[in-house]
Amino acid sequence: MTTHDPIPARLAALKTATTQELKAQWRDLFDSEPPPFNRRYLESRLAYRIQELAYGGLKPETIRRLERLGEDLDGGDRKKSRIRADTMPITGTRLIREWQGVEHVVTVTSDGFEWQGRPYKSLSAIARAITGTHWNGWVFFGLKNRRART
Repeated sequence: MTTHDPIPARLAALKTATTQELKAQWRDLFDSEPPPFNRRYLESRLAYRIQELAYGGLKPETIRRLERLGEDLDGGDRKKSRIRADTMPITGTRLIREWQGVEHVVTVTSDGFEWQGRPYKSLSAIARAITGTHWNGWVFFGLKNRRART
């Protein structure tokens, strides 16, 4: 005798649910208000949560292994662990910016940046050294738009 598994149908229904329905499911499944992220994010997190509740979550040894891997990446520094890995350019990347006819090359290092042979913790410090004024370093080097995207 086989029983029908309702989970695939619930997952498929996420694609046709309205955003309001997704948010209502979020409240039910997470017992919290949904984050202000896009629909695709809500769908993926809800799909994971539905399966987690139905089939069980990660095994404790898997959780421990992931935590160890994370600590290897951030050295156990809680501040670093909250920074998205994809926000920082890859180590070795060269950022090039021309300012008043002079080309400035910044190299991304494992613990910050290097400009003119000196280490810096932030791009803003480099932008300030180049221009003599306060700049958002990410904007100055073209890694972030001046205006927030809506």
